[in-house]
Amino acid sequence: MMTSSGGKGLLRGHRDPQRAEYLELFFDLVYVFALSQLSHGFVEDLTWRGAFELLVTLLALWWVWVFTAWATNRLDPTRPGVQFIVLPVMLGAFLMAIAAPDAFGESGVIFASAYVAIQIGRTLFLMLALDGQPERGSALRMLVWFTVTAVPWIAGAFNQGTPRAVLWALAVAVTLMAIAIDFRVPGLGSARTTAWAISGEHLAERYRQLTIIAFGHTILVSGLVARGAGLQDDRVGATVVAFAVTVLLWRIYYFHAGQLLRFAITSADAPARLSRSTSGAHLLMVVGVVVVSAGQEVIIRHPAGHTEAAWTAVILGGPVLFLTGRAWLDHLVFSHVAWSRLIGLLVLAALTPLVGVLAPVTVEIAAGLVLAGIAVSDTIAIRIWPRQPASPPH
Repeated sequence: MMTSSGGKGLLRGHRDPQRAEYLELFFDLVYVFALSQLSHGFVEDLTWRGAFELLVTLLALWWVWVFTAWATNRLDPTRPGVQFIVLPVMLGAFLMAIAAPDAFGESGVIFASAYVAIQIGRTLFLMLALDGQPERGSALRMLVWFTVTAVPWIAGAFNQGTPRAVLWALAVAVTLMAIAIDFRVPGLGSARTTAWAISGEHLAERYRQLTIIAFGHTILVSGLVARGAGLQDDRVGATVVAFAVTVLLWRIYYFHAGQLLRFAITSADAPARLSRSTSGAHLLMVVGVVVVSAGQEVIIRHPAGHTEAAWTAVILGGPVLFLTGRAWLDHLVFSHVAWSRLIGLLVLAALTPLVGVLAPVTVEIAAGLVLAGIAVSDTIAIRIWPRQPASPPH
């Protein structure tokens, strides 16, 4: 149970509204810029190296967001003391976003230093706020792991080229391992984050809000690219197609599991465990939306002509990643995956070797038609077989 008696009154009270506060919405604005930076940077380097750099920087920004969301799930953002730590975290995320496109170049020190300062500083504050609470020990274990991963992050920042890539890949791998083993520390045990007393309503709302931010950034990027490239007829048409694809992604996300996520988390046997799993599903969807945005930038700049292999990879790969994350969310909420998701993935995969002769905007239209089929199938299926949230399998 949440209480405001500990941590000098910084915690949410169990009778307080369990919703996202304006401070958290303000914090999310940084991610409109951050995701735009990442997708544009990826377009400039559509290679395996570019994909690796996108993944590393996006994971770092994601972990800043998700651990902050879990912190404000326990802390009361209306308290000045909590705002005192969230606003510096927001500034740090903003600096990371500015540095992200050149994080593997001249801006590596800024990117890594901001990330390490955020993770260690916020966790120290969380330990202070949780004084007398059972989760304080969990925060201590997380601090140990964030301190361990700080070493390769900072060491990589002061190296260039392959050494930086190797050290940061190590930092990412260690963080993923720490999450997988629930921040277990020898002699201290695990952080038991899956047993935290969380507000499912709040976390579900936060995941939905970040997804809206991701969709919003695709509209922002498409508009800026269209304005910069010129409003010729073919580019206007490509912009309309890009907008339609964004609308279809939004529709597929919110219908129907996205709407029921709050009820699924609050009714689960272990709400924190389900919340952590849905975090992974949303991460995959956000990665997909970033790649979709990169593909939309390509089709607006080059609507006609030959479609290069790298362009095909982002135009079709973005929807594939998004649908995979969305199918995962289906499984978590309903313990069932809609056939339309699986069929859509198969059709997109089948299209890949056939699109070489098509223009980029035509490839985007093909992807949009697949997404439209899924959206229509969802609407029909929910009328015939209405589903309710189900506890996920243990």
